Amino acid sequence: MAGVRIEQRERTRRALVEQARALFATRGYGDVGLAEIVRAAGVTKGALYHQFEGKADLFRVVLAEVAAEVADAVVAAAEAQGDDPWAQFTAGSRAFLEASTDPAVARIALVDGPAVLGWTEWRAVDEATSGRHLVEALGTLVARGVLAPRPVAPLAHLLGGAMNEAALWLAVTDEPDALERVWGELLAMMEALR
Repeated sequence: MAGVRIEQRERTRRALVEQARALFATRGYGDVGLAEIVRAAGVTKGALYHQFEGKADLFRVVLAEVAAEVADAVVAAAEAQGDDPWAQFTAGSRAFLEASTDPAVARIALVDGPAVLGWTEWRAVDEATSGRHLVEALGTLVARGVLAPRPVAPLAHLLGGAMNEAALWLAVTDEPDALERVWGELLAMMEALR
């Protein structure tokens, strides 16, 4: 009996997260109400409040899921490069841009994330996912002598900020070849660090 209730709770939670994610992605956090989320998920408001403290708490889970998926794409691209830390770094950076240019990802992770959770909490999510991988990659590049000795944290913040801004612009621009042009500029910036 307890196993059935646990399964039902998990199904309810998954439905709420999936529906909220779809709605937040298409319309933005501010334009989506709880009543709409529970209706789309086929549950009651009571079921939502049994799982989450409210809409912001539900958004926090959606953001964590999106951020983890972007980080997974970064890791997969980097690992596909073998043992070359520079190739891993550049492939991971490109994968971040590509994943983040999805308008749904950009809206949830880069637009609504800081607005809903506040800068400090949003940064913590970013630093625990893609930001962590960026710090690790830069640390490896410095340790292996690919980059001159330098403090990694400020460099990671500068590059992360540049990539986040580029991803935001890419998500809304209709300019042809925008990704390739942005990637060329970012790669030139990164190459200048060698």
